[in-house]
Amino acid sequence: MEEASAEAVAMASGMAPGAEVTTMKVVAAVDASEESLHALSWALDNVVRHHPGASVVVVHAQHPVDHFVYPVAAHGLAYAPPTAMDSMRRAQAENSRKAVARALDVCRQKQVSATAAVVEGDAKEAICQAVEDARADLLVLGSRGLGMIKRALLGSVSDYLAHHASCPVLIVKPPNKAHHK
Repeated sequence: MEEASAEAVAMASGMAPGAEVTTMKVVAAVDASEESLHALSWALDNVVRHHPGASVVVVHAQHPVDHFVYPVAAHGLAYAPPTAMDSMRRAQAENSRKAVARALDVCRQKQVSATAAVVEGDAKEAICQAVEDARADLLVLGSRGLGMIKRALLGSVSDYLAHHASCPVLIVKPPNKAHHK
């Protein structure tokens, strides 16, 4: 009975009988924004739901604390003292925990099991590396809808990932901006 069902799955998917059936791996990049949660929810409804057995990995990138500096009058910039660094690390860990917990709640509400990872570094590079490490089939992320000037000055994580990720990238626009262009 198992052989017949595996053969039926292979034939239905256009694969040769006996070929190995692989599942889709979706990586969803999330931060504390509503846009990233909307993108995750959209992908669960419109992509994952249509790929039974798909695995979902929620990835959150946090900047390394070592790069924080503060201005000192007449002295230029100085690195933050160790106590401030520890405080920043704790705050970042808590923010990351909250962002990941919210994303995993979205998955639970949609009855999709997911794993989570917090990666450290510049969001663009860290997410790109996480996608490669996970051997993802699809990267999903939300668009904040930065204007042309802000995007030019700040750079766009979604633009960078669309050009550098090792898999297809799905950028989901916020619901209030998706239909007004």
